[in-house]
Amino acid sequence: MEYYSAIKKNTFESVLMRWMKLEPIIQSESIASADMDFNQLEAFLTAQTKKQGGITSEQAAVISKFWKSHKTKIRESLMNQSCWDRGLRGLSWRVDGKSQSRHSAQIHTPVAIMELEIGRSGQESEFLCLEFDEVKVNQVLKKLSEVEESISTLMQPA
Repeated sequence: MEYYSAIKKNTFESVLMRWMKLEPIIQSESIASADMDFNQLEAFLTAQTKKQGGITSEQAAVISKFWKSHKTKIRESLMNQSCWDRGLRGLSWRVDGKSQSRHSAQIHTPVAIMELEIGRSGQESEFLCLEFDEVKVNQVLKKLSEVEESISTLMQPA
């Protein structure tokens, strides 16, 4: 029996989506992001078949055949889904004092205004305007610090 031999693009997308729904059973994104070769995939699938609640040998055979036949397409599809095709073209910011508010205690409090220019190459930009009070600015700075820490950790040699 031949599993997923030459298939049309729309059929490929359908099979890929079904395969990705097996995520709790098999981590297709991990396989694709690790860009596993056939030997690595076989070892991974063998381990999955031995796990409690893992996959069956038949499922492993289908996944292996599908990966072997369509590895490049699967990787490209997952990469396209994870990439945002818009880019940040510009960023401007300023700090203003609030001049109106429902509560008089909030008047004259500092407010950070950030404007992002977002767009695709060769197309007109879109603008996103964000307003942050002091608490939100501190939350954003904390998250950015966590991102920086994560990147630093990932960039350190093993």
